[in-house]
Amino acid sequence: MKYYLAPMEGVTTEVFRRTYHACFKPFDKYFTPFLVPHLKKGFNAGEQREILPENNAGMYTVPQILTNNAEDFLRTVRKLEAYGYDEVNLNLGCPSKTVASKYRGSGFLARPEALDRFLDEIYRGTDVKISIKTRIGKTVPEEFEDLLKIYNQYPVEELIIHPRVQLDFYKNHPNLEVFEEAVKNTRISLCYNGDINTVNDEKNIRMRFPDVGKIMLGRGVVGNPQLLEQLKIAESGAEPEGIDKERIREFLMMLEEEYQKVCSGDRNVLFKMKEVWCYLGKLFPGYEKQLKQIRKAEKSDRYHEAVNFILF
Repeated sequence: MKYYLAPMEGVTTEVFRRTYHACFKPFDKYFTPFLVPHLKKGFNAGEQREILPENNAGMYTVPQILTNNAEDFLRTVRKLEAYGYDEVNLNLGCPSKTVASKYRGSGFLARPEALDRFLDEIYRGTDVKISIKTRIGKTVPEEFEDLLKIYNQYPVEELIIHPRVQLDFYKNHPNLEVFEEAVKNTRISLCYNGDINTVNDEKNIRMRFPDVGKIMLGRGVVGNPQLLEQLKIAESGAEPEGIDKERIREFLMMLEEEYQKVCSGDRNVLFKMKEVWCYLGKLFPGYEKQLKQIRKAEKSDRYHEAVNFILF
């Protein structure tokens, strides 16, 4: 099984990816949070940090692009080629209302004819490999049958399917029946994405879809940085161990130090760390008082006091 790190806006940034890669078992691929095309000649400072080769050393990194304009997409691809990238990912999965209302991300799925024209233009316009991360529709799962027919017309490098519609956001359960139809009705290499939070979650997907050899982890691995290691151990037939608080503490210390290098002021660093704890907190039941202290902390000393109580 191959494992990919999902693009999570504001979370799996180059800082998170580099730090994770240094501390835990590496992913086979790392996807950047989406880049939105603009008319500037180059990338801005934040975008450059995401894609600079030196910030992704030792990692197979795939930049993700969010747009519904083929010319903008191809112009961004050309910029990325200059940095050495030969694979990009198209975001058709973001469920954010502000994104979807502009018919971008999963909102683009509501316009299948326009999407078809867009895909025709981008696949004819570059030799760079283009993978797609998609939801199964905008409103109802039945939309995916026609969407898959569109995808099947193009040389999609990989199709990463999060089997929810845009209106689900992250509620309800992933629609495995629709994912199964994709397995049966495409020759495109598939990757499963959605609600893999435990070893048993991954085992259930692997058993139901034995021919799908790729899984993307997002919220699950931010919430448990040792999840990939546990999955690898379970895949070998051994029993994975529980979490190692010391390793997680070292990871968080390094992550905070790295954010201090790129964020201006302790408040911004604290915001980034609290964002990680929004997911990580579920790993520590029984520490509700300290987790609340982390959420409400306005200064680093209060934050560190709570974290040390949990992890020591």
